Amino acid sequence: MDVHDLGEGEPEVAVVGAIHGDEPCGARAVRRLLDADLDVERPVRLIVANEAALDAGVRYLDVDLNRSFPGDPDAEAHEERLAAELLDALDGCSTLAIHSTQSYAEPFAVVDSMDEVARAVAPHLPVDAVIQTDAFTEGRLIEHPHTLEVEAGLQGSEGAADNAYWLARAFLAATGVAPAPGAEDVVDAGGREDVEVFRLRDRIPKPEAEAYEVFARNFERVETGEAFAAAGDEQLRADEPFYPVLLSPYGYRDQFGYVADRVGTLE
Repeated sequence: MDVHDLGEGEPEVAVVGAIHGDEPCGARAVRRLLDADLDVERPVRLIVANEAALDAGVRYLDVDLNRSFPGDPDAEAHEERLAAELLDALDGCSTLAIHSTQSYAEPFAVVDSMDEVARAVAPHLPVDAVIQTDAFTEGRLIEHPHTLEVEAGLQGSEGAADNAYWLARAFLAATGVAPAPGAEDVVDAGGREDVEVFRLRDRIPKPEAEAYEVFARNFERVETGEAFAAAGDEQLRADEPFYPVLLSPYGYRDQFGYVADRVGTLE
């Protein structure tokens, strides 16, 4: 784990990249923040988490780090030890964790629940959607207080790396750490009320097949009876209306993605 503290005092804000080693955009954002020589007004901690998996170009070495929290410092698995170390480094911090997906090119935010930090920060991020995942957060970093995840874009793409940096800059501005680019001071960029909020309701199982397709688009309503995916020659149709989230043919081993409900917009 590579940790850099900027500013004087104990950080109360943190940015974390490379929780998954096959998602380099967060690590690239952290390094770009370090290269930017930021004039910080609050101390901030910048972390590249799973360096070993990042160097190997794999999601994890032993077990998925983002299913291993709170971790165990005495565990045999590398990621279980790392989870405990990372949580200790993030103690007391409002945290942005940067990820990427195989399902959607535009950035969106993921929270366990809409706590005060999520409500204060999310409207200032360059995202059009916030996903509440409280039914599916076991072992994930966002299960812990004052943590937001962002999905920066398609895994391994230049777009995701660029989005990750600007998401981090927006987060640092929203938490009073550093000015937004082009501003002389930390500024309130103004909250947005048009950010849609979705809540995950269920997983979409993936039957065994030699090939998979998806027909629906993430965050766009699927109507009853509509075909939204296929496993081989079998089409999957909606039993009731829903919004697909993280829907992709090969992003997950045993599921297409998630069924979600649209619950409103940020207020």
